[in-house]
Amino acid sequence: MTFLLSMARAIDALNRLVGRVVIWLTLIVVIISAGNAVVRKAFQVSSNAWLELQWYLFGAIFLLAAGYTFLCNEHVRVDILSQKLSTRTQVKIDIVGVLFFMLPACLLIFWLSIPMFVDSFVLNEQSSNTGGLIRWPAKLLIPVGFGLLALAGVSHLIKCVGYLRGLCDDPRVVQKDDDMTLVDGVHAENLNGTGAKP
Repeated sequence: MTFLLSMARAIDALNRLVGRVVIWLTLIVVIISAGNAVVRKAFQVSSNAWLELQWYLFGAIFLLAAGYTFLCNEHVRVDILSQKLSTRTQVKIDIVGVLFFMLPACLLIFWLSIPMFVDSFVLNEQSSNTGGLIRWPAKLLIPVGFGLLALAGVSHLIKCVGYLRGLCDDPRVVQKDDDMTLVDGVHAENLNGTGAKP
């Protein structure tokens, strides 16, 4: 079990790293979107490549951050009934959910998306829009994103079993890193109205 818990920590570190990269991708998408809008309005110049790059990067943000979002326990859940249950029962429900719903769905999507990516890569599929980008990088995001989410599920599963055996803390309680603490602080300031006013 010690090896498995070490593997879970390595998976978590990978998803944290990807999450940090995705944070910067968000800034890049904002800059590209704003720049594209300014150039289009001010100079009447437009490019399908820039528009498609925005879409690709948005897809990257959504797909690549899924594992990090799961790690941070920020996926949408309906916990109306489970809130009244004991922590051990909630962890057992998580195990069932990951084993019978999350992992099969992730692995199925991963498996079905590989041929789509390979075909696009081999054919060097291009956008149907004039001046558009090649398609395979966008299609590669699907198996990579769902692979990262499946790994996050495996990590959570290991930590749940470790918790039930008394080897680790409750896996549903997120261990906050510096980035998450900063985001929570900024969010709290904005909610309390103590943030900077224009």
